[in-house]
Amino acid sequence: MNKLRAGILGATGMVGQRFITLLTNHPWIRVTCLAASPKSRGKTYEEAVAGRWQMDVNIPEYAKKITLYAVEEDTDRIAANVDFVFSAMEMDKEKIKETEIKYAQKEIAVVSNNSAHRFTDDVPMVMPEINPHHLKLIDGQRKNRGWKKGMIAVKPNCSIQSYVSILTALKNYQPQKVWVTSLQAISGAGKTFNNWPEMLDNVIPLIKGEEEKSEKEPLKIWGTVKGNRIDYAKLPSIAATCIRVPVSDGHMACVTVSFKKKLRREEIISAVKKYQPLKLLNLPSAPKEFIRYFEDENRPQTKLDRNHENGMGITMGRLREDSHLNWAFIALSHNTIRGAAGGAILLAELLIKKKYIT
Repeated sequence: MNKLRAGILGATGMVGQRFITLLTNHPWIRVTCLAASPKSRGKTYEEAVAGRWQMDVNIPEYAKKITLYAVEEDTDRIAANVDFVFSAMEMDKEKIKETEIKYAQKEIAVVSNNSAHRFTDDVPMVMPEINPHHLKLIDGQRKNRGWKKGMIAVKPNCSIQSYVSILTALKNYQPQKVWVTSLQAISGAGKTFNNWPEMLDNVIPLIKGEEEKSEKEPLKIWGTVKGNRIDYAKLPSIAATCIRVPVSDGHMACVTVSFKKKLRREEIISAVKKYQPLKLLNLPSAPKEFIRYFEDENRPQTKLDRNHENGMGITMGRLREDSHLNWAFIALSHNTIRGAAGGAILLAELLIKKKYIT
């Protein structure tokens, strides 16, 4: 297939940098435009990120000499050179909403990592392994907004990737109540230990707005398409606590859950291991082993296991019976790969496969 042309809005931030690295030699996508704030306009990408490149690999050669546009000022020039854009902008949420709509109105498909449109009625919020059927919202979105090729689709919050995947694999047992505490890496705040030394030897017990997202977003993902909106799922009810911990990458979740149907340990592990919903689509970024279960009671560990399947897989361990609900377990995902740029790339691959991006 001919590679589709992609732009990255917010290319100089941490998630934008992750997009740059993950799209190196992508078989379906080539990056043709990079955009950031006006202060980066006219600079090469290498110049724009000098002194603030935060990835653990060098800037890919293909990106170094690309001249940056300004996200808001250069929409026409960007639109003329791309088939779709990834949105990794770091601005006021209302401004992000307006900007993403502006690109869609120019008949550009927008695949967003941002939270701005996650609760917009006609915008699908998709994890490709969980709710690909929600993409049908795009048909109504285009019809009602008068767009032919333009569209907006978003990926969900980074902190819910692991336990939503696992609970979906167990949906036949009807999860009822979920208590989750997420231990979230500093890269989720766009930081490293170099620019956030206060996090060394420290834990912060609040991540503002994160608990509401963790409780509400899964219910949209598990919801049912009703016309041009999603009828949110009623169960399971989720109570979340979100804590920032001194880890560079990787969000860990401590989960306790009750089920309507009784199930045995072996049934849980078997259901999780067998859950491979994207296997037949052959998407380039899809993990071969979506969820890995560890029998070792000391796994998963963030440092050892966050890069499972190149950061696109989920890991799980410490499955045990719980005296208050039914079962408890530990889950882990890579927050800037699976939870951010990689998840958005996988969503774009699904949109390409389903011919929503052409």
